[in-house]
Amino acid sequence: MRLAKRVRELPVYPFVEISRKIAEKRAQGKPVITFGIGDPDLATPDNVLEELKNAASELPNHRYPETEGLPEFRKAVGDWYERRFGVSLDAGTEILSLIGAKEGIGHIALGLIDPGDIVLQPDPAYPVYNVGTLFAGGEPYWMPLLEENGWLPDLQLIPPQVAQKAKVMWLNYPNNPTGAVAPLEYFEKAVAFARSYDIALLHDACYTEVGYDGYHPHSLLEIPNAKEIAVEFHSLSKSYNMTGWRIGMAVGNEEIIQALFKVKSNLDSGIAQAVQKMGIEALKWPEEAIKVRNDRYQARRDKVVTVLNQIGLKVSPPQASLYIWTRVPNGFSSATFATALLDDLDIVVTPGSSYGKFGEGYIRLSLTLSDEDVDEAARRISSWKIPNLA
Repeated sequence: MRLAKRVRELPVYPFVEISRKIAEKRAQGKPVITFGIGDPDLATPDNVLEELKNAASELPNHRYPETEGLPEFRKAVGDWYERRFGVSLDAGTEILSLIGAKEGIGHIALGLIDPGDIVLQPDPAYPVYNVGTLFAGGEPYWMPLLEENGWLPDLQLIPPQVAQKAKVMWLNYPNNPTGAVAPLEYFEKAVAFARSYDIALLHDACYTEVGYDGYHPHSLLEIPNAKEIAVEFHSLSKSYNMTGWRIGMAVGNEEIIQALFKVKSNLDSGIAQAVQKMGIEALKWPEEAIKVRNDRYQARRDKVVTVLNQIGLKVSPPQASLYIWTRVPNGFSSATFATALLDDLDIVVTPGSSYGKFGEGYIRLSLTLSDEDVDEAARRISSWKIPNLA
């Protein structure tokens, strides 16, 4: 049997390999602790689960949903954007429901990119940006995220001849994997750049509700005129501990939203209506409850940063996101250091090289594991002597 070239050449999704390694270790009876995947360990709020129970018994919710999502859900998204960011959206034309943000991020390429089109993509980055580009036949142009630039792409380094041919640019703040945040001044520059070259600006904003030390991340759509060229992808997964329910949204430019709708209406039938009812309830979750949740993540962040600094890794605490991103010691690659942690301590981290060429030399640790596991991991790491590979 001959498979499609796009599948034959597609690399294994990084977290599939991580899950395989965890399973192997646990089959050997090893007490594995994983900082690998950013999947919240905290429960979906009780009031949201109660709404699912109620909605599941309603007969209309047993039938096919509409691709664009319930009007009530889209209105709830619009109301939330107005409250949270001061951004006004038309629920009928500028909001589209998604079966999790990952689905929309992958599908949007089919609505915007023709074979050979250039896509400006950050590196390191969430792998799905590039997967969507490859599926649509696009050509990635990598924008390095470097520590000295605060993990922000230097737009001045993009050659004009590349920018003139580019159809799409991806940004992601708060950032996965680096945990970096972008100030509004940077978003202003990005919007101006995209408008000057008529580039669709796509922003993955799935971590805006995970901020620390009083920091509240921004929406790209706060920038005046951003909706002329931009769409933002968001999700209830990280915001409200709902990864398993698969619900998100794309908001912004009407033309781009319509292109994504056309793709989705031909490939899926939308989100289960009972899950959308959950989403409506989740978007009412009070700011104080989000702060309580974030304080818990922040306590984990502080413990992990402290112990990593104790063994000499020189880690700065992130202002937002679920991740700690740190350079590995001299003499190690991302993979060899991750392997040393797994072999010596039964601790799983993600090699930075999984996120691209410029992720080499770093590892990512997720904060989505229990407080007890964080404490145990800190104990193991604190007494660890990093191997000398010389």
